[in-house]
Amino acid sequence: MLSLIIFLIIIGIVLILLEFLVIPGTTIAAISGFILAGSGIYLSYNTYSTNTGHLVLVITIITIILSVVFSLRSKTWKKAMLNTEITSVANTYQMDKITVGDVGKTMSRLAPMGKVMINDNIYEAKSFGQFVDQQIEIEIIKIENNIIIVKPLNK
Repeated sequence: MLSLIIFLIIIGIVLILLEFLVIPGTTIAAISGFILAGSGIYLSYNTYSTNTGHLVLVITIITIILSVVFSLRSKTWKKAMLNTEITSVANTYQMDKITVGDVGKTMSRLAPMGKVMINDNIYEAKSFGQFVDQQIEIEIIKIENNIIIVKPLNK
């Protein structure tokens, strides 16, 4: 009978933790967890003495509180989390390869962003408020925060 009481309380605690951590809202998991833990406590009162029932009740409440507190701490979940870090950045150009005034050609339509080829390198560039078709010669008029701003060359 003791193993049944322990089993009911442990399954109840697991269901309560699932409710807090995995399943949002008040669902069948929390209700079932409280019913199973309560059944284990009731069986301890019914099978053993009142003092044993009180002891099981206090131990169960403390165990539920401690397990919820420890599982909600951030350090607990850092062990289970995927710790990946993105170290790459977009549009980092070597500024010594391109300068304002360099001439190139559009590789795709700039509407207003697109690909351009300048000094045999392909970059992402932005036109200055207008659409520029493919294979049009362009000139860099500004480089601001790694954004290359170009204008079409008028011939």
